[in-house]
Amino acid sequence: MRHAVRMLVVGGVCGISLIALPAAFAAAPDKATPPVAKPAAPTSKPATPASNAATKPTDTAKPADVTKPADTKPADTKPADTKPDSVEEAAPGPLPGHSLHGDAFDDGPRQAAVLIPGCGDVHFPVTTKQPLVQKFIDQGVGQLHGFWYFEAERSFRQAASLDPDCASAYWGMAMANVNNDKRAKGFISEALKRKDKASAYEKLWIEALNEFYADPKKKDVDRRKQYVRRLENIVHEYPDDLEAKAFLLLQIYVNHGRGITISSYEAASALGREIFAKNAKHPAHHYIIHLWDAEKPQRALHSAAWGGPSSPAIAHMWHMPGHTYSHVKRYADGVWQQEAASRVDHAQMMQFRIMPDQIHNYAHNHEWLIRNLNYIGQPRKGIQLASNLIEMPRHPKHNGGGKSGAPNFGRTRLLETAVRYELWDELIELSERGYLDPQDDANLDMQRVRALGAAYFAKGRKEDGLKLVADVEARLAKLKKEQDEAGAKAEKEAQDKKQPADKVTKAKTDARNGFNARVTTLEHAIQSLKGHEQLAAGDGKQALAHFLKAGNVSKELLSRVHFAAGDKAKAEQTALEAKNAADKQVHPLANYVDMLQRVGKAKEAEEAFKQLRDLARYSELDAPIFKRLAPVAKALNLPDDWRLKPESAADLGPRPDLDSLGPLAWRPSPAPGFQLPDANGKQISLTQYRGKPVVLIFYLGFGCVHCVEQLRAFKPMTEEFQRAGIEILAVSTDSVADIKKSLVDAKQDGKYPFPIVSDNSMQVFKAYRAYDDFEKLPLHATLLLDASGNVLWQDISYEPFADAKFMLKESQRLLKLGHGPVTTQVKR
Repeated sequence: MRHAVRMLVVGGVCGISLIALPAAFAAAPDKATPPVAKPAAPTSKPATPASNAATKPTDTAKPADVTKPADTKPADTKPADTKPDSVEEAAPGPLPGHSLHGDAFDDGPRQAAVLIPGCGDVHFPVTTKQPLVQKFIDQGVGQLHGFWYFEAERSFRQAASLDPDCASAYWGMAMANVNNDKRAKGFISEALKRKDKASAYEKLWIEALNEFYADPKKKDVDRRKQYVRRLENIVHEYPDDLEAKAFLLLQIYVNHGRGITISSYEAASALGREIFAKNAKHPAHHYIIHLWDAEKPQRALHSAAWGGPSSPAIAHMWHMPGHTYSHVKRYADGVWQQEAASRVDHAQMMQFRIMPDQIHNYAHNHEWLIRNLNYIGQPRKGIQLASNLIEMPRHPKHNGGGKSGAPNFGRTRLLETAVRYELWDELIELSERGYLDPQDDANLDMQRVRALGAAYFAKGRKEDGLKLVADVEARLAKLKKEQDEAGAKAEKEAQDKKQPADKVTKAKTDARNGFNARVTTLEHAIQSLKGHEQLAAGDGKQALAHFLKAGNVSKELLSRVHFAAGDKAKAEQTALEAKNAADKQVHPLANYVDMLQRVGKAKEAEEAFKQLRDLARYSELDAPIFKRLAPVAKALNLPDDWRLKPESAADLGPRPDLDSLGPLAWRPSPAPGFQLPDANGKQISLTQYRGKPVVLIFYLGFGCVHCVEQLRAFKPMTEEFQRAGIEILAVSTDSVADIKKSLVDAKQDGKYPFPIVSDNSMQVFKAYRAYDDFEKLPLHATLLLDASGNVLWQDISYEPFADAKFMLKESQRLLKLGHGPVTTQVKR
């Protein structure tokens, strides 16, 4: 879902710049030529178009003037038992906010598409008299190549809105629904209806995809094999066509994950070479990376260099080369790629207020970036970015309210990085600021407890550490009591049923076993906490005894504990094992150097340190592990900054300045201002709320039953919001007179616990993107604005967001955390 001022991303091989499109184009998507505007500053302002996947491509909408799907009856077709015309009742229309074309089209791209240079140099010729249609088709195909399915469907919808007879537009919509056979089949049926108006080339594509979806009972393997044959036929009939070869290459790779083994990777890769011989920057580089990713990633290095430059507007095209560089252990190059992808994603997210886990692959890319920052020795930047993931808005539909996706990745990577690099002060501070709130899930919460306990004991805060121990012990006692009760209950039930002794025993055992994993998690946490307590107290042997029972203790930590326990040989051996298991990662090697100097092997430490200098070119030397190596550097007569100078590899492709791609971290975006009349005609301006947070509720008038239910859900909680310092303001599509009449009818005497204003022209709805451009319909929206007028959270949908309790809790969390500064780039 897109919101706020629409931006156009412009870029070539060397990057992306931002162009603000006039509101007139968004409101009139069928104009023949998009307007031209001057570029805006790229670094501080958000950018690009909307989400493309965690909202699945199944949930998408159709333009108003597109023919309805096959399973929808035409408007003028009467059912068999209709009444005479004179008394016939009109069929009920869709609910407010819902698509005119049925439930399947409620979610998804409901705002117009714009042309976005940087989506790939491709051409898929179609039959149309409108040049702009061809441009949107080409853009959609390029977006398909980047797995940007949500935006690809938007592009094809735009083409269909401009030329409803363009059969390939519906083929494209089907291609964009790779994860939803039902919707894809519906779209391809629409393409079939228009096949006679298409070229012979287009017919081959439509027929191939139609056959793939035609028989749902056909074995998946068989239909996939047949689809490959169909694509091969297009390659044969049109040997100069690059798109046929590209999609054939993709299908060979995709089929490999569906039970059809690739018999020759080189044969598949040869398709890519044929494509690149004619178009060196074709986005099929994406498919070569996937092809070799788990086989021989080094063979995809050329495509890794050109993946991003081939489609600079698509974040996933910057991310995938990061796979290749990480697999070949070029972690610094992996960091650059993943940061580029995150910046493009942040630009999209901030400009159009996309929830983070609505964007395909975003959380995965960002957490991978943090892992690789860990590997190259940049823990503080990793912690900053992990904190930003935690700061991001949460939604019960998209990331489980914080238990999955970006929030979970952020918490996990923050703890992992802080503990590994012993950044105890940062960890404690973030915990006290609310970044590490307790979790209901024991596995998640014990990660927090173990890390925080290590920090407390290391910093001499023994009492705080012991409080954690006592808390976990109390939880363990309670859980074991529940375990005993469950076992006794199961035993009694089995006995009451007169079951034999062995089944009674089994029933009791099975009931108790259901608690074992949670019991073990808590027991391990207690052992870990006690280990850190003894380590801080200087009792290495006791610490070791606890850590050996704690489970999931890193070898790097164990090596230090063995040393504290007096076993130098075991300390060195364990540190070496940690280094060898994490080849070319900075921290394990630094720990090994540290251990060598501790055990008195100065010469060996100096040799290992020389290797470290090469790996630590980008490392933050103020981290504790590097500070401990100062004596080794001094023995080698090296300066305080002993890192070797960074060097760029010779096989990298064009790399734009990272700031030009978008911001490094998510930040809330400014809300459009407005001034609207309330039920009494009094003008209420958004500026009146400056200095205090406000929840904006856009609803579709009192005639919308679900909207009224939403207002009723928020009404009794108004005082709770106000006690939290948060105001509520509702914006209605009703006229001033209708609002006043509805309040009187509802016995509100023109009053409500929060103001209601009229946006009968729906200009403010449009400004907030709470509007369907294809069907010219308003949409429901709920937003949280902070005291500075920035949008911290949003839900824009065909249904109103009525979970007022979640809204209050999430609003308090977001307002508490704030959004601090984040460094700009990897230091080179």
